[in-house]
Amino acid sequence: MQVGNARYLKPNDLPETVVVFPLPGALLLPAAQLPLNIFEPRYLAMFDAAIAGNRLIGMVQPALGEQADSPNLSHVGCLGRITSIAETGDGRYIVSLTGICRFRLMEEVTGHEPYRTFRITPFISDLKSRDEEDTVDRPALLAAFRAYLDANKLEADWESVERADNMMLVNSLSMMAPFDPAEKQALLEAPDLKTRAETFIAIIKIVLAGSGDTGSVLQ
Repeated sequence: MQVGNARYLKPNDLPETVVVFPLPGALLLPAAQLPLNIFEPRYLAMFDAAIAGNRLIGMVQPALGEQADSPNLSHVGCLGRITSIAETGDGRYIVSLTGICRFRLMEEVTGHEPYRTFRITPFISDLKSRDEEDTVDRPALLAAFRAYLDANKLEADWESVERADNMMLVNSLSMMAPFDPAEKQALLEAPDLKTRAETFIAIIKIVLAGSGDTGSVLQ
């Protein structure tokens, strides 16, 4: 997988340990981009260290049902590369992370830094997930997305949507949708691209059913 100026093709291209940014409700998926506004001193220090090193950050949610500053984290996160960073002049960073692959948290590495570092087991199959492009039911995915937009009186840039390949489409829609942390974690942990697309469609159906507006598109 090409991410920014780097290529990640095999296990040796990935680190054994990674600094971790716990953020509730934040979802990063392979090949998609996550914008971040960094202002806490410990995370500014973490991004400084990442920029000086391999430019890699592990995004992970706190354990479901726990507070943002909980020491307990979800077991699966996603590794991202810093592909853009800008200083604001008031002490913040505006950052864009591009997803590389998911990982499973192993043991924590103790140190003296104000941020946390973990050993990880990467999901190596994510590096070749473009091979799953043809498994996605694109018409069903787009129908669900359109039904959600219509129900909420929202618009989309359909020209960009049509240009996106299936991997980018599934992962970007999953990240942008205003789902709760448990639903986002379910999308993250879906075993493959096809299942993630099906999970996205299922969540949309539940959301629309709860609003009383399922629409004929989803029948």
